[in-house]
Amino acid sequence: MIAVIQRVSASKVVIDDQIKGQTGWGLLILLGIEDADNREDIEWLCRKIVNLRIFNDDQGVMNRSVLETGGDVMVISQFTLHASTKKGNRPSYIKAAKPDVAIPLYEVFIAELEFAMGKKVATGEFGADMKVSLTNDGPVTIIIDTKNKV
Repeated sequence: MIAVIQRVSASKVVIDDQIKGQTGWGLLILLGIEDADNREDIEWLCRKIVNLRIFNDDQGVMNRSVLETGGDVMVISQFTLHASTKKGNRPSYIKAAKPDVAIPLYEVFIAELEFAMGKKVATGEFGADMKVSLTNDGPVTIIIDTKNKV
């Protein structure tokens, strides 16, 4: 499971010219799921995300988490995070999980994140053509791959 985590002052996802989700200050998470991912990856990644100290404290030091600050969170599925570009110019997505595997894991990830946050998170729609906009705050962007835990 790969997550691209961006600290944002605002984010929004639009599907078919309709706003599906939007947030204020907090995190936008782009999530890529592969066949080898499981519940353990979800639990580990959710704990890591909600406790990442990437928000400024009173001294301007990144020392607070989204959980501590009460920020918003949006999760967007993005299979292209598992693109392999080793050969040729057309990326291969062979490592990305097919919908029958990815959708249940995506839904469990959202539920686990909501439980950890103690509130709803905004989402896109799995497999939809989405228009995602954000204002990256900082900018701060962190990439986490659950296959590289140690």
